[in-house]
Amino acid sequence: MQDQKQNFSFSKYAWNQFKKNKIALVCLYLLFFLIFVAVFAPYIANERPLYAEYKGNKLYPAFADETRKDSIFNSNGSLDEILQYDITDWRILKYEKVIWPLIPYSPGTMDRYNRDYVSPKGKQRFKDSNGEIIDAPKKFRHILGTDGIGRDLAAGLIHGTRISLMVGIVAMGIASIIGIILGAFAGFFGDTKLKMPRIKYWLTLFGIFMGIFYGFGQRKYILAEGFGESVYSGVIQILISLIIVTTVVIIFRFCSKFIKFGSLQKETNIPVDNFVSRGIELLNSIPRLLLIITITAVVERSIWIVMIIIGLTSWTGIARFTRAEFLRIRSLEFVQASESLGFSSARTILKHALPNALAPVFVSIAFGIASAILIESGLSFLGIGVPDDIVTWGSLLNLGRQNLEAWWLIIYPGMAIFMTITIYNMIAEASRDALDPKLKS
Repeated sequence: MQDQKQNFSFSKYAWNQFKKNKIALVCLYLLFFLIFVAVFAPYIANERPLYAEYKGNKLYPAFADETRKDSIFNSNGSLDEILQYDITDWRILKYEKVIWPLIPYSPGTMDRYNRDYVSPKGKQRFKDSNGEIIDAPKKFRHILGTDGIGRDLAAGLIHGTRISLMVGIVAMGIASIIGIILGAFAGFFGDTKLKMPRIKYWLTLFGIFMGIFYGFGQRKYILAEGFGESVYSGVIQILISLIIVTTVVIIFRFCSKFIKFGSLQKETNIPVDNFVSRGIELLNSIPRLLLIITITAVVERSIWIVMIIIGLTSWTGIARFTRAEFLRIRSLEFVQASESLGFSSARTILKHALPNALAPVFVSIAFGIASAILIESGLSFLGIGVPDDIVTWGSLLNLGRQNLEAWWLIIYPGMAIFMTITIYNMIAEASRDALDPKLKS
């Protein structure tokens, strides 16, 4: 009996409990499939072949950059033609051998011979290598139909998978960092555990306010321009803003050391829990969708901006879970032993308390990913925030709203959103049951 207790592994126990929920296990496999589709989307749906032998040349168009050009020479060494990858119609070339992707269309490819909402089972046309318009062969049919300008719906769904999963992961990654840090501080320190001199406390608050004002308020247009240029430039500008905020706070805290006037040097309690709780209540009192729409209306349209905004407005649930766990854990023996040994608060939080508080937080993150995907789909459906050239499930659903007779533009994107949200929710619910120690026999 003693050996069984010593060999007990909670992670193995939780996995065994999770596997008992067959529906959640199937959903987990489906999630792996969606991740596979998202990672390899450019090679599953692409208008360029994966491999082609053309006039004695071996080409790998799908793996090459769009700006690439290949010169094709005749047997006598004279130039025959130049293949410019971004404008070449690869479907009309005569190959010696060719391997096409599963869907031989890119999400932005406009098929002018199948415009005006061609249905999956309807008549579809194709221009062959001889320049003749014929019935589309099976390989080049739009298996899920097209939209009003001839874009393939299946290609849009496949590439939209990458956008949806990326939105969920990036947005909740940002929310998790903010929520776990603030929740841990609120739960561990409470309102009375953290103390500092009054002048240092006041100048720290003032420094935070001034840092945010100069780091983000005065640089809002620079941040918008940065994300308008590229994601890399936007991230660099955010890091610069954070450095400005940190520098201003450090300067004000440093200045507090030179102010030594009686009561200003007396220690006062820092109501960390009160600050965090009031911040959560304030953010929760504002309708999230309305807040996101307002912010996206004044900044540059970018999918990364949408992810950041969703992340910055979705941390409250994670913070409340983390705070509740820390309120429970901070009174346990191993935390008190760590403090008795003189370990710093940072070490106690990161090394001892946090690993034991994350199990229910992971469940909240899983639910949050589903919520982030749903919010992004709603914004895309409304045509807000996401640029027009990016295909998402919500934007495809919006195309169906413009023509209700094109049922395939409503059914298939709607099913994709519904299935993905259901998958995450089922996994989250099964994880909650598996990680609940109260259910352990």
